[in-house]
Amino acid sequence: MRKILIVSPHFAPVNTADMHRVRLCLPWLRDHGWEPTVLAVAPESIEGAVIEPLLEKTYPKDIRIIRVRGISPKLTRPFGIGSLWLRCGRALRKAGDALLSTEAFDLVFFSTTVFNSFSLGPHWLRKFGIPYVLDYHDPWINDYYDLTGAAPPGGPLKYAFSQWQAKRHEPKAVLQAAQIVSVSSSYGPELCRCYPTLSPEKIHHLPFGASAKDIEVARSHHPMPSLVPFGDGNVHFVYTGRVDTDMAQALRMLFRAFALYKRNSPSEAAHMRFHFIGTDYAPPPLGRKHVMPIAQAEEVADHVTEHCYRVPYFDALSYLCHAEALILIGSDDPSYSASKIFPYLFAQKPIVTIAYQKSLMLKLSREFGHATSYDFSAKDTEENTQATIQKIHDEWFDNEGFRSPSLSLTQDSKLDSHSAQKMTRDLCQVFEKSLK
Repeated sequence: MRKILIVSPHFAPVNTADMHRVRLCLPWLRDHGWEPTVLAVAPESIEGAVIEPLLEKTYPKDIRIIRVRGISPKLTRPFGIGSLWLRCGRALRKAGDALLSTEAFDLVFFSTTVFNSFSLGPHWLRKFGIPYVLDYHDPWINDYYDLTGAAPPGGPLKYAFSQWQAKRHEPKAVLQAAQIVSVSSSYGPELCRCYPTLSPEKIHHLPFGASAKDIEVARSHHPMPSLVPFGDGNVHFVYTGRVDTDMAQALRMLFRAFALYKRNSPSEAAHMRFHFIGTDYAPPPLGRKHVMPIAQAEEVADHVTEHCYRVPYFDALSYLCHAEALILIGSDDPSYSASKIFPYLFAQKPIVTIAYQKSLMLKLSREFGHATSYDFSAKDTEENTQATIQKIHDEWFDNEGFRSPSLSLTQDSKLDSHSAQKMTRDLCQVFEKSLK
């Protein structure tokens, strides 16, 4: 059995999007000859952490998890410092140094959006001779906000500092990596353009996948109190996850289509409710609402609710499983790859997808009959956009596309290709290549 150290600073019972690849693959790694140890940050050192003990029941309880404690955010937040890496990076390095100096590991795998932790790869390669694999959930060096003028997370100064760190550390981390996996097919070509000596054969497109077991748990789980009043006689559409300015175009198209339906069929529209849950990453009381201003501008706010704070993972899945239909809105960033699409597909509910023209979200939605998909692009004219809005109105609302038959997991074997088990098998093939 080969040994692998997995660096996942945000890990269960903390509920964050960037820990799910690791959580999903842990039950299957031993089947492929890999014994995992996870290096994580203790929940009490993670600012605004949503703690969900149920997550710890989704992987074998005998897997070793090493948790480090850094500087408490309570001490640094008064000075405007919340960065997990600045507070806990030194503790992660010390714990890794101690572990790798006393035990023989074959490989290190970094799967996180705490990108500065990638710099530990070259450090451990130099010190211990252990190869490493990087997992890109998002671009580390990112020019999206410069190109669009959108406000970056944390504000311009903090974002500029994070990008300075990225430009300092990414070249060495990428060029010395044994292999790289990424959730988006666009990240590989982007890295190769930035680093011409990087071989494209070292980069592997590997989306997250989803677990049918998670869906089973979610179907019998009922959040209390519920953010969605199921059973009140209304038709409830649900979206869970981040919303920001890059999704404004998709939201406007959805709401304009519904506003048109509301004018044409007021009695039917009166029973429709749109719920957006967990839309901002900021902890209470810092969360901002991104959906309601657009709903108000399109005059549909009386049908829309937004809960901007993060909710437990199985609460979010439960809302998806019990809704009449699901909403998937995409970013205007062509490289955006929302991992949330896989739980949506596995929830087996009718889905309306509004996403960028060539995005992975759109491609995957169109593979399945229970998803109705619409696209947009930066080149769309007002006439094009209006035609798409009319189409959403006609197909999804007026012809009741939201009542289309749900997909059964037993009916569509295509879901198998997006399962956690299949994702782990592909990931382990990358691990094997790293040792050659």
